[in-house]
Amino acid sequence: MASSVLGVILAVLASLIITANALVAIALLRLIQKSGSKGLYFVLNLAIADAMVGFTVVGLVMDEFSEPFHPPQTFCILRMAFVTSSSAASILSLILVACDRHLAIRKPFHYFQLVTGLRVGVRLVGLWLVAAIIGFLPVLTPCFQKVSTHGKCSFFGVFHPTYMLTVFCVGFFPALFLFIYLYCDMLKIASVHVQHIQEVEHAGLAGGCPPSHTTSDMKAMRTVAVLIGCFTLSWLPFFIASIVQTVCTECFPYKVIENYLWLLGLCNSLLNPLLYSYWQKDVRLQLSQLTTGVKRRVLLHLGCRFPGRGTKSLPTVSCLRLQD
Repeated sequence: MASSVLGVILAVLASLIITANALVAIALLRLIQKSGSKGLYFVLNLAIADAMVGFTVVGLVMDEFSEPFHPPQTFCILRMAFVTSSSAASILSLILVACDRHLAIRKPFHYFQLVTGLRVGVRLVGLWLVAAIIGFLPVLTPCFQKVSTHGKCSFFGVFHPTYMLTVFCVGFFPALFLFIYLYCDMLKIASVHVQHIQEVEHAGLAGGCPPSHTTSDMKAMRTVAVLIGCFTLSWLPFFIASIVQTVCTECFPYKVIENYLWLLGLCNSLLNPLLYSYWQKDVRLQLSQLTTGVKRRVLLHLGCRFPGRGTKSLPTVSCLRLQD
């Protein structure tokens, strides 16, 4: 019964993750075609990585509903390696988005010269290489593997606790500290901009011009702050519990980590597209236009079918005739 409930939760979560990120990816592609902004490719890559997380979870859903299922050890290691690689790509994409916003605030006049198509492509290729190395490290290093005693594929069933400790120390903690540093530095830059504008206004040189640059700084800081908060709340409990499990195997039940805390980490792949589409007006506008276009096509398709069914069109009556 508990396995079926977990399978339903995973199925719903995977469907929502794939759908939300697919819609945001389509909206971002339309926005990139219109604006030509290279920095949006980092956000598009985040949506693709999160969608891949949803696709990898689909395989785990099949395991939950196909009991008894005893896959080979190599099969489980490869499957969990794909899950880990997708999650690592999502976290690394968050870092690239934060770095891109930080660069736009720190060097606004040189941003478009620094963020070129070649540099964006190199960073994205490097991101996926690093994510693949993190995910497939147990495949390349047998000491990070563990003989499975469980019927299902799971993190603690195929990965040694030292692997989770390595990922935590090398991946999660540096990413969290980098997030905090970028946000604090953006706060400092924004405060300098606000102070400069206040000095200009006090000298009477502002001329009534709106502080558009400061407004964009605040929007970028708000986006990064939300991403940092969701990232921390989603993944920190899982990694802390994994460290406790590594140090003391009897102190914390691994079932709680795998069935609940890991699901909380996966929810970050659902929160990213929802939050970004909510906070970013351009993405929200593209989604609205996309929805309007789909509605128009559906109504037009239905309207074209009605005459073919033999129904007669009703006579039109003008408002002036009704008033008479």
